Amino acid sequence: MKNILLVEDDAILSRNISDALLEENMQVEFAYDGNIAEKMLKKTNFDCVILDVNLPGKNGYKICKNFRSYNTQTPVIMLTAFDELEDKIQGYDCGADDYLTKPFYMRELLLRIQSLLKRSENLGKNEFENNLLVADDIVINNASKKVTRQGKEVQLTPREFQILLKLVECKGELVSKQDLVKEIWGNIVDANTNTIEVYINFLRGKLDKPFGKQSIKTKIGYGYYFDSE
Repeated sequence: MKNILLVEDDAILSRNISDALLEENMQVEFAYDGNIAEKMLKKTNFDCVILDVNLPGKNGYKICKNFRSYNTQTPVIMLTAFDELEDKIQGYDCGADDYLTKPFYMRELLLRIQSLLKRSENLGKNEFENNLLVADDIVINNASKKVTRQGKEVQLTPREFQILLKLVECKGELVSKQDLVKEIWGNIVDANTNTIEVYINFLRGKLDKPFGKQSIKTKIGYGYYFDSE
């Protein structure tokens, strides 16, 4: 049984989400305060975290960023009442795997959770296969999920890691935005290809620019590819 941490201070919404998860045979633990949520995250290993942005004590962005400093594997879905692009970028930059704007359909939340859980399981099954992948001066350790460039470790969020791994595994072949969406989110409802653009910019900012490289390239209208030369 999957153990989900639900961090939401709206009691009615929290109960509705909990009821839906219980119907899917998932175990749910609750936190209504940001500080309490942080203590629970350090104490217990969860399979997925549903995290509201606006919380008493400490907001979801700070919680997610702190969580990612010691856990880069557990999927995090952020919930917010804001639908601005900058808010979504902030959420992804803090290490969130997915982002839902209120109000949302409960079925969509469940689909996203199931997709993240499946992706997490698949990564776990493959963690001992093809452990090291080298491209140019980049070394990807698929077991520890660590990336180094020129000997320096580059801190990537789980989604950034998955996108980089997909591009490198394709060995210079073009990967469309739609294929990247399917690779990262599966067949969930209305995954937005603009989100991939955000992640690509994050990757370039962490992996290319600091090292004077242009490895992640765009073919306008088609997609992205990794250039190892």
